[in-house]
Amino acid sequence: MSVSYPKKERYSVDDLVEILALLRSPEGCPWDREQTHESIRSNMLEEACEAIEAINQHDAEHLKEELGDVLFQVVFHAQMAAEAGTFTLEDVADGICKKMLARHPHVFGDAAATDAGEALAAWDAVKRQTSTNQAQADLLQNVPRSLPALMRAEKVQRRAARGGYDRADLSEALADFKATVKTLENAVQTGNTDVASLGRMLFATVALARRMGWDAEQALTDETDAFITQFREWEQKQS
Repeated sequence: MSVSYPKKERYSVDDLVEILALLRSPEGCPWDREQTHESIRSNMLEEACEAIEAINQHDAEHLKEELGDVLFQVVFHAQMAAEAGTFTLEDVADGICKKMLARHPHVFGDAAATDAGEALAAWDAVKRQTSTNQAQADLLQNVPRSLPALMRAEKVQRRAARGGYDRADLSEALADFKATVKTLENAVQTGNTDVASLGRMLFATVALARRMGWDAEQALTDETDAFITQFREWEQKQS
């Protein structure tokens, strides 16, 4: 027996909530019904990455579709939480609205910001006020481990810098990078299997890129794209 749902010219977020509730109902889809937050957590990352890909391609139609997939994941998790009695989609909306109102005192309060830099400073000031009982190390720990490693390293470094801990200026960052490369070279030459030297070199690379105002994640993405192009050209020459 099929579940009926009205045909409409245009559907809304409310429709999406109802559709997901139906999919999770006893009469709905067996696969959707058995999912948990943990079983579909990778889907959230995948859909977000596909949305980013659409942004990079400057493809508005594709972006619209991928944002729909991201929204589906949000509503899916909210539906499962509602079933468990923990929170609802309305609670999610309430929370983010309150956060945006509080984090923009230069818009909704008495603070002033005439440019993007001042706006970011106002945002950070509010975050520090709301995190007075939280150690700076905890703020670094809160950077998601599921982020791409280079992006996570940069975010951790930036938070540490805002907390007053920035070990190097540009010349020191360059010297540190060279030192980690030398350590890695020695590890390779001596057959040392300790991969930590590679991690230190990558972390130092991110620190150097940050000092230069470069995006390490994007730089590696662009270089990987360039490699794919080179490989394609090489492959064509082989045939």
